[in-house]
Amino acid sequence: MTTTSEYRPGLEGVVAAETRMSRVNGHIGELIIRGYELEEIAAKATVEEMAYLLWHDRLPDADELAQFSYRLAKKRPLSPTTLSLLKSVAKEKAPVMDALRIGAGTLSLGLDAVGSRELAEAIVARFPTIVAAYWRFLYGQQPIEPDSELGHAANYLYMLTGKRQSLALVRGMETYLNTVSDHSLNASTFTARVIVSTGSDLVSAVTGAVGALKGPLHGGAPGPALDMVFEIGSAENTEPYLREKLDNGERLMGFGHRVYKVRDPRAVVLGEAARKMYAADGDMALYELAKEVEKTAVSLLAEYKPGRNLQTNVEFSTALLLHGLGLDTALFSPTFAVGRVAGWLGHCFEQMENGRLIRPKSNYVGETGRVWQ
Repeated sequence: MTTTSEYRPGLEGVVAAETRMSRVNGHIGELIIRGYELEEIAAKATVEEMAYLLWHDRLPDADELAQFSYRLAKKRPLSPTTLSLLKSVAKEKAPVMDALRIGAGTLSLGLDAVGSRELAEAIVARFPTIVAAYWRFLYGQQPIEPDSELGHAANYLYMLTGKRQSLALVRGMETYLNTVSDHSLNASTFTARVIVSTGSDLVSAVTGAVGALKGPLHGGAPGPALDMVFEIGSAENTEPYLREKLDNGERLMGFGHRVYKVRDPRAVVLGEAARKMYAADGDMALYELAKEVEKTAVSLLAEYKPGRNLQTNVEFSTALLLHGLGLDTALFSPTFAVGRVAGWLGHCFEQMENGRLIRPKSNYVGETGRVWQ
């Protein structure tokens, strides 16, 4: 006798884990990370503090933070094998996300036998180094050695550009990395948990997570949201441009979200971070134009799609912030991974404590009774 279970495409609504990492409530526009509302912590914590919180369920004291930051800084350099591999991949002009996936698989090289926590520190420390080294290889430049005197966010910008950036730009990067550090059981996080549930290692888990994040249905495409602002060019063009798009049935990139039915708290945090960053060290004309586009888009969406309450999502604010940091759009998704990797690892630790293999069922809908002839 064949039995079947209820099938929910994409596991929609299926609870696959209990977690203390983060909670998303899309109906009220809330994101809680380890007990803190996103707005309470993202713009205040360092990346090191956020990673410690994600892994230990509490913020570090001063001594713990100093030791944790020191260990991360010491683990930033890549092995010669990883650098050689990235240089070879750059000759093929592979996308940065492909290079990150390839490089991630080598992150345990050069480490003696270490525990899971030490390995996790190396993974978080080396993700930015992979992205920055590959980016420079891609353009015929030599990688810049990590600076152990700089914090995680400041060092990432330094390795990309070769310059120590202003406090305003570093704070903008820090806020971004914190904002995207965890977001409940999304596709890449679930991938990491599935892999580690088999008893596999953390390097395999984060490599798989990078592969999941690369898919456009998960990682999204922040770049096009700002491309729209550049195409509009000036405030007087805003409404005619947006109306034409809506009249043609086109989607306005950077607005609306599958989960958040009201505001996206990440967009709120990053929008405020962008305002402060542009005011201190940026192109305010571009910022003001982007805000005009945002205001007009939200108003027109309410007119064209009444009742749907389509608000600014994280893509629009991400594009504005990362552009202000001087990042090319090809670096947007890899930089997201630099922020999210600590969250992936926190979920892996939870799954390892649970010790349960993730093994869902499937309903067979194929043929039966076939005979070999």
